Amino acid sequence: MGSNVKEIATEVLPYIRVYKDGSVDRLVDSPIVPPCNEDPETGVSSKDIVVSKNPPISARIYLPKHVEQSLKVPLLVYFHGGGFCFESAFSFVETKYMNRLAKQANAVVISIEYRLAPEHPLPIGYEDCWTGLQWVASHSIDGGLKDEPWLSTYVDFDRLYVGGDSSGANLAHNILLRAGSEGLNGVKIKGAFLTHPYFWGSKPIGSEIKNNEEREKLATCMIWHLVYPEAPGGIDNPMLNPVVEGGPSLAGLGCSRLLISTAEKDFVRDRAVSYYHAVKKSGWKGELMELVEVEGEDHAFHILAHESETSMNLIQKLASFIV
Repeated sequence: MGSNVKEIATEVLPYIRVYKDGSVDRLVDSPIVPPCNEDPETGVSSKDIVVSKNPPISARIYLPKHVEQSLKVPLLVYFHGGGFCFESAFSFVETKYMNRLAKQANAVVISIEYRLAPEHPLPIGYEDCWTGLQWVASHSIDGGLKDEPWLSTYVDFDRLYVGGDSSGANLAHNILLRAGSEGLNGVKIKGAFLTHPYFWGSKPIGSEIKNNEEREKLATCMIWHLVYPEAPGGIDNPMLNPVVEGGPSLAGLGCSRLLISTAEKDFVRDRAVSYYHAVKKSGWKGELMELVEVEGEDHAFHILAHESETSMNLIQKLASFIV
């Protein structure tokens, strides 16, 4: 009798396992939950929408309670984390996080559901997020799209923000560079937050130097090779290593306000700090840049340990940045 055991092609534990038949087990995904007419904790309303049928891109959009058409509010376009290969805009932890951000910032929030690697390897995720942002921005143009009334009715497009956590912060960074070079249908991105950004590189920096054994076997390396196997330069591709020699100038980041945050125990902490200093030295002409470091916490703590006081404090800090 034949065995039904599938052969493993590659795995990055504890996150993901890929089999030789092309199937994938995502091992740490938060459960998918439906949107809500009125979230019991925050009063925020949410619904799921189609951004594009081809390519297939969807989103979950959030509207704070008591928003009035005459007093339009900021907009946050958000990209979720998960190493480009797991998690979802529709998951429990992301939905709880977005509800809180929308309430505390009093902003409309739209979380883009981009396609995941390895079934859809990078740069597909980057393209999906750019397409999603363009679709959002097109609602600001007279005679443009009016597909989503929450965007066309309640949003002040002079206060457009983008943001993300972990790989979502990486997506946000690359979106900012593209917006700076290509423009965004005449819309300017006012600000961006990059929380615990997933950046890496072949040369160890900071605390990485102490833990440099078998560097290629670290999850930060293995995930990148899994999700972007054709990346020119490997882990020194500028999309992952934004400070690499020969990469695009960080002076080209297309926003005027930037908030970078990290945590003391975060495995990519030194990369966030390096990025902050590199932007400062780049000649970037923004009006505000801030680095926030949270002591005693680990990567994505504000999402994974969402009931803690430090989580609540960081979410409030992010929300207060959206003005």
